[in-house]
Amino acid sequence: MATSIGFVSPSTQCLLKERKSSSWAVSPKRVWVGCCAAGVEDHVLGGSASRNRHPRLVGMGSKLVGCGSAVPKLQISNDDLSKIVETSDEWISVRTGIRNRRVLTGEETLGGLAMEAAKGALQMAQVEADEIDLIILCTSTPDDLFGGGGGVQRDLGCKNAWTFDVTAACSGFIVGLITASRFIKGGGYQNILVIGADALSRYVDWTDRGSCILFGDAAGAVLVQACEGDKDGLLGFDVHSDGFGHKHLTAEAKPRESEITSATNDAPLFPPKMSNYSCIQMNGKEVFRFAVRCVPQSIEASLKEAGLTGSNIDWLLLHQANLRIIDAVATRLQIPSEKVISNLANYGNTSAASIPLALDEAVRSGRVKAGDTIATSGFGAGLTWGSAIVRWG
Repeated sequence: MATSIGFVSPSTQCLLKERKSSSWAVSPKRVWVGCCAAGVEDHVLGGSASRNRHPRLVGMGSKLVGCGSAVPKLQISNDDLSKIVETSDEWISVRTGIRNRRVLTGEETLGGLAMEAAKGALQMAQVEADEIDLIILCTSTPDDLFGGGGGVQRDLGCKNAWTFDVTAACSGFIVGLITASRFIKGGGYQNILVIGADALSRYVDWTDRGSCILFGDAAGAVLVQACEGDKDGLLGFDVHSDGFGHKHLTAEAKPRESEITSATNDAPLFPPKMSNYSCIQMNGKEVFRFAVRCVPQSIEASLKEAGLTGSNIDWLLLHQANLRIIDAVATRLQIPSEKVISNLANYGNTSAASIPLALDEAVRSGRVKAGDTIATSGFGAGLTWGSAIVRWG
């Protein structure tokens, strides 16, 4: 996870001074970081990198003030899949809770979905694109191997923002959300877009009924904004990884040809042969056991940090992987079904997009209201998992 305590170019003169306004007396550790640099014309490549529009106030809290989502047009039902592999709507829905999923077509891109989701978050928050300081794109399936955040920044017109990608599979959005809060608290950023977007359909073996039934494509976004410390919307969090479980959920890069040495003298071939990523390989039983054991523990740790218990939670919002996992975690935490947010049946497992996609639907439908407390958790490949207790609005 990347964090920042204020990034300042060596060529930039900076001034650090205490903010003395009495309105900030409750938090004497907050400081203003003011930077100035020569402007560059908009059409010059990299011109936005030298501008700072406002001083940075360090030590702030963060709140979620906007959300958005986008899904592909093409819907694939369980009945559609039954024409490809030996399965049925009943077989899939009973074991997973999934009935439909959305899949990218040749006319769509993951970056396009990410941009539409981000637009929705900006509109809800009533924040302009040039007010964004940072875009965190949480994805394991970018359109470009080098990352997709830059394309989203360009297409949104966020000329004053910088961007990077977070690759943490189905835990990606939780990692991005926590990272955004640290940039606000330690780096003085004010407006950060966190986007979860994945297109796992690109790496699905559509002849494997154990995996092709699970995954769909989507994007979801939230706008995280600086606020007074006593209004902080991130109440507690907990994150973990265990590389020993990596083998249970992978999509590894492999040479296009199995032979990797010379046939004559066993010397390594050069240049290296081009590689492709394999289809998703998953040990479903092990991933299930891991999730139902580790996710409740992580949420309990986050609740403890927040000084809360399960009874204080308005909503439980988990990564949408499998209905049995969601039910098992809710039971362990003693959270009733009416407080569980799930749209798994309509979209399947959309990886890093699943939490913000479900959140956006819940907010726009009026279920989640300003002030509601949400326990949320992501988990998946890596193995990685984490949770956060957040207050909406």
